[in-house]
Order: sequence, then structure tokens, then C-alpha cells
Amino acid sequence: MRALFVGRFQPFHKGHLSTVKQILEKFDELIIMIGSAQYSHTEHNPFTAGERIEIIKETLLDENIPFEAIYIIPVPDTGIHPIWVAHVQSLVPSFDVVFTHNKLVEKLFTDKGIKVQHTRLLDRAHISGTEIRKKIAKQENWEQYVPPKTAELIKKKRLDLRIIELFGEQK
Repeated sequence: MRALFVGRFQPFHKGHLSTVKQILEKFDELIIMIGSAQYSHTEHNPFTAGERIEIIKETLLDENIPFEAIYIIPVPDTGIHPIWVAHVQSLVPSFDVVFTHNKLVEKLFTDKGIKVQHTRLLDRAHISGTEIRKKIAKQENWEQYVPPKTAELIKKKRLDLRIIELFGEQK
């Protein structure tokens, strides 16, 4: 059976990694759908789809997760909620269940009769993309909330500096 995990992964953090591991305990294959794939270089979506794909792949490999069971697919937003699920289905391989913690995404899939499940969340107050981006922008300790390979790649590619610059421009 194959599961779909929907997220923006801005950045890929320990909560995402935990979700991937939980899903792979129950499913043979996993599609990691990178949502809002067309957006980048903004405070809300600082990384490109390509950067997110690379970070996720390298992090999963570093964590010894069997990559042959995983697809990473970027999906741009349509901006039109009633057709979004069909749009997703046209771009990703078939799947049996969706994993998300986003209420709108859950509603859109369940309204189309598609089963949605949840995983246990890790320390959601601190481990969220929004909070991690804020910490990066303020140059606070953020590395503890992401897998080591993710932190390494963000720094190596100077993506932390992009976030600092983007948040500075918003003031």
C-alpha cells in the first residue's frame, strides 16, 4: 500500500522525519508531496522546490531510510480549492491514504472520499516550519529542531542567510 504525505517542508524538520518513519512502519511506499512548489524566496516559502527535494532526499538517506520506497513530487498550488485534489491526483502516483495535519488539506481530501490519517506530532509548539524560520531569522538556536543533515545543508547552501534577509525585508 502507498501513502501520500502532504507538506511544504519549509524546512524539513524533526516532526516531518518522525512522520515519515511512522508512515513507513505501516505502508510499503510513501509519496512525499511538496506543496506550494512554485513558491520560493518569500518569508513563508523561502526554499525552492528543488532545494526542498534535495534536502529531504539527503536527510532521509542520512537517516538510513530506504529511499527506494519513496517518491518526492513537487506540486504547485492551483489557488482553486474545488479542483485541487484532482490536480494532486494528476501529478502524483496513485495512493491509498493521505497523511496531513493541515485542516484544509484534510477537508479537501475527505470531501472527495479519500481517507486521511494522522501521525503523532512531536513538540508542535517548537517543531513547526513557521517557528523554525522565525528562529533562523532571529539567529537563535534552530538546529536542534531539524535533522542534522537538514541543518548542514541549510548552512552549506546559505539558505539560513536567505531567511534572515527575507525576514529583514518584511520589516
